[in-house]
Amino acid sequence: MTIAFALEHIPRRMNDIGVGTLYQLHHRHFVVAPNAILELDATNHYFFQLDEIADVRIESEFGVYDLTETLVNEMQYEHSGQILITNYCSESKHLRFIQVIPQK
Repeated sequence: MTIAFALEHIPRRMNDIGVGTLYQLHHRHFVVAPNAILELDATNHYFFQLDEIADVRIESEFGVYDLTETLVNEMQYEHSGQILITNYCSESKHLRFIQVIPQK
């Protein structure tokens, strides 16, 4: 998902779920250490993943993003709730998201 697409998509998505225009946007850039796990509490927040990233698994209540996964029919670029980011690589990984925080 590109930044341009995300910024076009987010207002429609927030309207669809009843948030309307009452939300804040934040650009988040996480650096996940080699072979590490990052846990995010995104209860009532939405994270839109901006890049395709190899050697990383992102799990949330919305689904999974993992390019090595063979049993999933669809990769999710939108995440919410408890988000678990696992770096399978022996190098740090950079992950960029747009975080949407509803104000209701």
